[in-house]
Amino acid sequence: QVQLVESGGGLVQAGGSLRLSCAASVRTFSSYAMGWFRQAPGKEREFVARIRSSGGNTHYADSVKGRFTISKDNAKKTVYLQMNNLKPEDTAVYYCAADMTLARSIVTMKTVASYDYWGQGTQVTVSS
Repeated sequence: QVQLVESGGGLVQAGGSLRLSCAASVRTFSSYAMGWFRQAPGKEREFVARIRSSGGNTHYADSVKGRFTISKDNAKKTVYLQMNNLKPEDTAVYYCAADMTLARSIVTMKTVASYDYWGQGTQVTVSS
């Protein structure tokens, strides 16, 4: 069983930055690919970013490319999401997720069903 706990959310003005963290309680954290998703009110959960188990090879949604950076520290069992130049449309609950399947296609890595474990989420609100 993997437990994931997100932190770092909050209220920020447009153009500001936040760094989300997701701490995992599992011995084999280095064996998991990790992803970040978000869900705005009334909308479906959507893919934000993914990073390979080793910490390299990242993928991003087009809407956040160039503004968000995902990173993974296997020694600390933590995955991060650095969010810069935030926009009001980034407002959502952000979730981290762990995937036991290390190699996925560009399509499947962006689907909720591909991930085995989820955190409880952290709220990010961007004011205009």
